Amino acid sequence: MRTAAERGGYPWRVTEPGTHTEAEQEALLANEGFYRALGNSDMGAMEQVWARMARVTCLHPGWTLLTGREEVLESWRTILSNPNQPRIVGGGASVSVLGNTAVILCREVVSGSPLYATNVFVREEGSWRMTHHHSGPVMVPGTEA
Repeated sequence: MRTAAERGGYPWRVTEPGTHTEAEQEALLANEGFYRALGNSDMGAMEQVWARMARVTCLHPGWTLLTGREEVLESWRTILSNPNQPRIVGGGASVSVLGNTAVILCREVVSGSPLYATNVFVREEGSWRMTHHHSGPVMVPGTEA
């Protein structure tokens, strides 16, 4: 299996070969697809990331909860079509898989501000599809609330 750097995407994942199960690796690859779509402002790829059968939700920083595939995808259309959208730089990802559900936690930096993201995936027709994305600010050690 090629590394993320060899595939040209998601170089910030801290995963060593052989440290994850096949299901975990597949879920991490789906997560990479999400960040690749985001980084490339690729709405077609973003549509492929999101679940079609399962209920989807999304909570962007500073937004209200979005529910339903169309509402969530419309939010991404707005974000990806914004020429002033800041670049998102990420940090390490960790994954937990239980049956047909995968939860991935990772760091994001947007305009110098640290965020953490929770991305939830379910298996649909043999592929991992996102059902929830939540990104928000976190307390940085050594700073006050």
